Amino acid sequence: MTSTSLPGGTFRMGDLPVTRMGYGAMQLAGPHVFGPPADRAAAVAVLREAVDLGINHIDTADFYGPYVTNEIIREALHPYPDDLHIVTKVGALRDAEGNWPQALAPEQLRQAVRDNLDRLGLDVLDAVNLRVGGFDRPTPGSIEEPFTVLAELQQQGLIKHLGLSTVNAEQVAEAQSIAPVVCVQNFYNIANRDDDPLVDSLAAQGIAYVPYFPLGGFSPLQSEEMHAVAARLEATPMAVALAWLLHRSPNILLIPGTSSVAHLRENVAAAALALPDDALTELNIID
Repeated sequence: MTSTSLPGGTFRMGDLPVTRMGYGAMQLAGPHVFGPPADRAAAVAVLREAVDLGINHIDTADFYGPYVTNEIIREALHPYPDDLHIVTKVGALRDAEGNWPQALAPEQLRQAVRDNLDRLGLDVLDAVNLRVGGFDRPTPGSIEEPFTVLAELQQQGLIKHLGLSTVNAEQVAEAQSIAPVVCVQNFYNIANRDDDPLVDSLAAQGIAYVPYFPLGGFSPLQSEEMHAVAARLEATPMAVALAWLLHRSPNILLIPGTSSVAHLRENVAAAALALPDDALTELNIID
């Protein structure tokens, strides 16, 4: 792979060197991340193109579809390249209506890990994130029981590294008292920066921070300000958002998703956008 040519270079997630420009597999499923894609061959092509571009960090979950994305990943890429790292998450399910109920009971978590292993065709998972919060923000409270279950599965050799999703700083600290944490995946972007202190704390510890919804939750005014900067740079708002995230901190990893090869290439190119100092100043004060 030519990972050093990708925007942002690489970051070490535990002992896993991953490209900061990754790929999120959520959009490989059908509409609203439910059911199969309209064009399975196109989904397979996107994954193969991601690897060909040098991306070695793929984010997924067995509840995407459900089951769909993991099955497509296996079809497209198995047997996996030695330097490809698949990060999955557990802690939720999909019901018949397409909702996302929590699934944090011990046996639900154990089954979720087994399901990820089976559908991905792996003997051990590189990294598993425990999803414990709501759609876009943490839910306060102890995560000792579910994280302990994953730590036990790690000790059994089924998981290499553990991470967290949609958590606050207190929950990160609680998890770290049980087992090492190598990544945190939370809602964060230019206009939603409540996690700024957490990003910096994790960076100081060498822990990856993986933001989702790079353009989610913008107010009309924030969107207007973003579009103004993008227009001045003759770029798209998505390009500005991705480039800003890479600039924000060296521990930030990107996982934009798409079901299109052309859009995947655009995302990779967009993340390489150079942001001049005046643009960074303007972006940093968006609130």
